[in-house]
Amino acid sequence: MLGNQSSATEFYLLGFPGSKELHHLLFATFFFFYSVTLMGNMVIILIVCADKRLQSPMYFFLGHLSALEILVTSVIVPVMLWGLLLPGMQTISLAACVTQLFLYLSLGTTEFALLGAMAVDRYVAVCNPLRYNVIMNSHTCIWVVIVSWVFGFLFEIWPVYATFQLTFCKSNVVNNFFCDRGQLLKVSCNNTLFIEFILFLMAVFVLFGSLIPTIISYTCIISTILKIPSASGRRKAFSMCGSHFTCVVIGYGSCLFLYVKPKQTQAADYNRVVSLMVSVVTPFLNSFIFTLRNDKVIEALWDGMKRCCQLFNN
Repeated sequence: MLGNQSSATEFYLLGFPGSKELHHLLFATFFFFYSVTLMGNMVIILIVCADKRLQSPMYFFLGHLSALEILVTSVIVPVMLWGLLLPGMQTISLAACVTQLFLYLSLGTTEFALLGAMAVDRYVAVCNPLRYNVIMNSHTCIWVVIVSWVFGFLFEIWPVYATFQLTFCKSNVVNNFFCDRGQLLKVSCNNTLFIEFILFLMAVFVLFGSLIPTIISYTCIISTILKIPSASGRRKAFSMCGSHFTCVVIGYGSCLFLYVKPKQTQAADYNRVVSLMVSVVTPFLNSFIFTLRNDKVIEALWDGMKRCCQLFNN
């Protein structure tokens, strides 16, 4: 506990409850998830850059999405894994806590902006295929990616600044495995109702600002696909959007539960479980969704493996 007039200069991450054996089991599980996430997304980036068949806007965006998945997990998971190996609570400095929270929120916001752009890209590809190369040219794609990254990082400056302008005099123990904003607000001795309301509005703006174009795009896509007379044509059109749609459902679903709520100081166990979904499980699943559900990626992957085998044999 801290004195009434003092504010925290470091925090203690409570991490996961349970025995040492449970912590070792969790470490092995999350290390496996993290390793697969890194390898899967790095493979996607490599084949998108190397294979000429994947030189299109969809895969250009996919490469950046994979980079974001790697960065989001790398901001959270290594700290969490280290905490699982420590006998007590994990210490994190104020500067490290600020950096971790800012990067986590900024990368997440960038990812949602990019998912919205990918939905519009799929809309143009399915509903306006003849003008697809004109509308989604390289200049447009580069600007979409730049705006997504810049928006993500600029948008989260004030929320993180406002969070750490609070005085943390109740405690410096954060009941989570990372610097969770909800738990930081909980240990503040300030009245946080106003800032929680503003953070709620900003979360609504980010999530629904990218979700609404996604919903509109997929409404038009489904309407167009249903008008295709042949079953093979409908299957081909659905396959163009299936992986992105699955990623949207998983990503938006978990984040809606975590951030779009008026009361940011949610129960610690609830936040811990949903945070695991966002930072560990979702990136792990996305690496499979964008490979196993995409015929072109699988084909490029097999061709790459064959070339590697030929090189080793020679």
